[in-house]
Amino acid sequence: MRCAIHPDVETNLRCGKCGKLICPKCQVQTPVGARCPDCAKLYKLPTFRVSTKHYLRAVGTGLGMAIICGIAWGAIEWVIPFFSLNLLLAPAAGYAIGEVVSLSVNRKRGTGLAVVAGTAVVISYIITLLPFITFLFPGGFPLGMFNILYHLLALALGIFVAVTRLR
Repeated sequence: MRCAIHPDVETNLRCGKCGKLICPKCQVQTPVGARCPDCAKLYKLPTFRVSTKHYLRAVGTGLGMAIICGIAWGAIEWVIPFFSLNLLLAPAAGYAIGEVVSLSVNRKRGTGLAVVAGTAVVISYIITLLPFITFLFPGGFPLGMFNILYHLLALALGIFVAVTRLR
């Protein structure tokens, strides 16, 4: 007897559901026994099946939230010029972006959606810095090493929170 998928392989193994002859190469081991690839039908969970439509919706929502959060983040920093406030505002923006993107795609999860949310946090942070750079420092934005590390830490916290909402 020969395998239905690989006719050059001899076998006595049959699918536990349909009875089709299968070889050890094409068998799929399931809790109820060996199955052929057609009967096993290994699918991802519906939560992790993200279509192109969902990605487009996530990108649009992420961009909109990045603009809104960037403006709000910059306005709060301008009104309350407290040095460590950035370490609270970045995770708050990340949470808001991650949550709204998650809601826009019906709570689906996945690496691609996490990348969209993380990128939206970066865009939000850039929007926060744009007015500050152009109005206060027309010749450039002088930052010391401590300030750069501080801003990167805040940005990393925001990205981490947004990504964990969608992974």
